[in-house]
Amino acid sequence: QVQLVESGGGLVQAGGSLRLSCAASGLTFTNRAMGWFRQAPGKEREFVAAISRGGGTTYYADFVKVRFTISRDNAKNTVFLQMNSLKPEDTAVYFCAATLYYGTNSNPKNYDYWGQGTQVTVSS
Repeated sequence: QVQLVESGGGLVQAGGSLRLSCAASGLTFTNRAMGWFRQAPGKEREFVAAISRGGGTTYYADFVKVRFTISRDNAKNTVFLQMNSLKPEDTAVYFCAATLYYGTNSNPKNYDYWGQGTQVTVSS
């Protein structure tokens, strides 16, 4: 049974930082590119960042470039999202997802496994 379990969300003031983690089990992690998406209330789920199977290639949405960093530890089957300089508009539920596609991918339809999400709330 495949499981993706996110952690690290919480309440933070604007300008603060959070580090999200996503622990994967039940799949061959090194065969999976990984992505982070987010969904705010009343909005569509949107792409945040993606990382290739080996971690050598990353891709970011324009609105998080420089502020967020995606990384992975294949020995621990875990992907991370370091979020700095957080803004109130970053408030959302953040999801990690796994895909068999090579490289990086921003289309949520190309991801076949999803976590339950972790809430990030940024206060002004």
